Amino acid sequence: MSSDTQTNGPPASDFIHLHVHTNYSLLDGAIRLDKLMAKCHEFGMDTVSITDHGAMYGALEFYNKARKAGLKPIIGCEFYVTPGSRHKKDPQQKSLHHLVLLAMNETGYKNLMHLASIAQLEGFYYKPRLDLEIIEQYNEGLIALTACLQGVVPVHLKNGDPKTALEVAKKFQHIFGDRLYLEIQENGIPLQTTVNQGLLKISEETGIPLVATNDCHYLTKEQSHAHEVLLCVQTGRTIDDPGRFHFDSDQLYFKSPAEMKEDFAWCPEAVANTVKIAERCNLELNFDDHYFPAFPVPEGENLDSMFEKAAREGLEERLKLIRKREEFSAEQEKVYLDRLEMEIDVIEKMGFPGYFLVVADFISWAKENLIPVGPGRGSGAGSLVAYSMQITDLDPLPYGLIFERFLNIERKSMPDFDVDFCQERRGEVIEYVQDKYGGDEHVAQIITYGSMKARGVIRDVGRALGVPFAEVDRIAKLVPDELNITIDKALEKEPRINDAIRMTRT
Repeated sequence: MSSDTQTNGPPASDFIHLHVHTNYSLLDGAIRLDKLMAKCHEFGMDTVSITDHGAMYGALEFYNKARKAGLKPIIGCEFYVTPGSRHKKDPQQKSLHHLVLLAMNETGYKNLMHLASIAQLEGFYYKPRLDLEIIEQYNEGLIALTACLQGVVPVHLKNGDPKTALEVAKKFQHIFGDRLYLEIQENGIPLQTTVNQGLLKISEETGIPLVATNDCHYLTKEQSHAHEVLLCVQTGRTIDDPGRFHFDSDQLYFKSPAEMKEDFAWCPEAVANTVKIAERCNLELNFDDHYFPAFPVPEGENLDSMFEKAAREGLEERLKLIRKREEFSAEQEKVYLDRLEMEIDVIEKMGFPGYFLVVADFISWAKENLIPVGPGRGSGAGSLVAYSMQITDLDPLPYGLIFERFLNIERKSMPDFDVDFCQERRGEVIEYVQDKYGGDEHVAQIITYGSMKARGVIRDVGRALGVPFAEVDRIAKLVPDELNITIDKALEKEPRINDAIRMTRT
């Protein structure tokens, strides 16, 4: 239960938001990262946090954008905690309690990733869930906040059970020690005042400090109605449905430090504790090192020698086929050989021979096992080495494809091959890679996010507002059929959409 306290000097602001939901709290948070950074600058804040629901989808984008904006990033997550076991899927235990965890350092960040993965893979039941056992196992380097009215401690106060609230607070205090804070909010919800009073009593009895947050789901107060519509889109309800899920407040926005200090004038230490927590969170992520799977190297060889051998012998096999197909002069062959040596030199200088060997290995395995593999696409098709090692099946030279689009010694970036496998058997390739290169510890799958496009947004919002489909569809079809079109661009390009807006307002 060490405190792991690190400080890089106090934040410039006298209040820091520590409970913030971005648009990566899918169809729940409505705060876009660029606008969040701008709002921090507007408020004179030099620190910003992210605590999306149940997952860390936006963590790296958030970290990089915060750093680029000159802000200190605090990465966290608001997890769902089941009172029972994460392994048990009992309909009677669908009630989940919330817990905010913030990374103090790299150890804490890794534990956040462990917990987020476990919640999805082991605990998922309606939502990704954790339990007390796994939180205790991966608590190092993390600061815990007891979250909103549905939080692990507040929920019992909300339900009129202060005894259980105290017991739960002591359990988490045992796990986190001085890294646990009781989260109080001022959001205009009458029940919140009762919960705040209960948390104040628990703080007095246990010594657990209080911290002020605002559970931000949108950036400004004016966006509260738009957020209600977003929740309707998420739940498939309409805005005039009295039984729809909604927040009983229009206060869950990114308030200024002045507003927060005014709201918590009755408890200034809770505001001051936001700064103390920010001082304890000092995460530094290193993006300069590359971590490749360990390719098996026989005695007397190294990655470079194996890579060179595979590339050169592979090219010779390709050239044999070319010679059989067509007239092939010595000058043409020299062009191929020179190009290959140039690419080998760049790949070795950038430290990527192991990457090419691994990719070639699992593609070769797939072909040997009669699993259909695509010929290659994207910038990787410009690599003669990739063609020689049978990673791709497209000779880049006749088509004038350039290697520098794929790898460039002056632009240090990871190579990225787009490889297509038969959908029905791609799982076998994944299993092969996991078995050979270290299973879950070294092999992961990536995610692709789908964003709401302009026409889709109009249709979804129209449905949530209860507008007749025919009218919504008519307006949606006015959006120009262009790549990456946005609502703002559509308004500039199509005057009939503006006419429809004016008619609605009148």
